[in-house]
Amino acid sequence: MTQPESVINNKKTPIPPGFWKTPVHLLALGLGTGYVPKLPGTAGTLVGVLLYIFMQPLNVMIYLVITSALFLLGIWLCGKTASDLGVHDHTSIVWDEIVGYLVTMIMAPAGWLWIILGFILFRLFDICKPWPVSWADKRVVGGLGIMLDDLIAAVYAMLILQITAYML
Repeated sequence: MTQPESVINNKKTPIPPGFWKTPVHLLALGLGTGYVPKLPGTAGTLVGVLLYIFMQPLNVMIYLVITSALFLLGIWLCGKTASDLGVHDHTSIVWDEIVGYLVTMIMAPAGWLWIILGFILFRLFDICKPWPVSWADKRVVGGLGIMLDDLIAAVYAMLILQITAYML
């Protein structure tokens, strides 16, 4: 998949004033957390933590259905927002971090220790981008590309979290 010529790669291009007023953009920008000047992905992940706290008591099947729906919705939200900004995976788009954290926490043990460990592991894999996270980040474009690298990072984080829980 190649980038459309209308999409540029400067991930820090200024956002137009009032851009967040469109519901699609408001969601893609993590309810405004994407505007945080330093570490917007981390701020977006904190929205994921809050959402997880509300979703944690759900039956695992309901949790998976909701998380899957949010992922699929994210493909469209992030793709539309990136297209409207004219920038692939702008740093302010953090819906992928929100959903990535929810994937990390699938079937995680209850408690703050696991919430914090899941947060740290997800951010570590999302920032460091080991293969194939880095491959997806560079090669897959559009909304799917924005969501996919975080999904892969989340799977890495989830596996480490589950192994750790099993070992303890």
